[in-house]
Amino acid sequence: MSHTGSCHCGQIKFEVQGTLETAMECNCSHCSRKGYLLWFVPRTDFTLRSAAESLGTYTFNKHAIQHHFCPTCGCAPFGTGASKGVDMAAVNVRCLEDVDLDSVKRKFIDGRSY
Repeated sequence: MSHTGSCHCGQIKFEVQGTLETAMECNCSHCSRKGYLLWFVPRTDFTLRSAAESLGTYTFNKHAIQHHFCPTCGCAPFGTGASKGVDMAAVNVRCLEDVDLDSVKRKFIDGRSY
């Protein structure tokens, strides 16, 4: 299944392929402040439909994930990184256009303990 998403102002647009079954809800300082619900997909299933130059990027802690955001509206629709040698995209499910958030199963992650 194909999902489209964007930041609030629409400057950053993307498409992701896959079946959304579970989103990660993390309590680390970054995720909890932003209210992220993250769906991790292989980077090959994620396509940025905007110019990469339009992205702002923030890293912290181990600098393993590049948290991308829109410099215009501040919305953070996705991040990129690697897990066990596989390039991944962490899609903020709240930025997908066609998803009923109440139907998404959430998996709690204790990120504060990392």
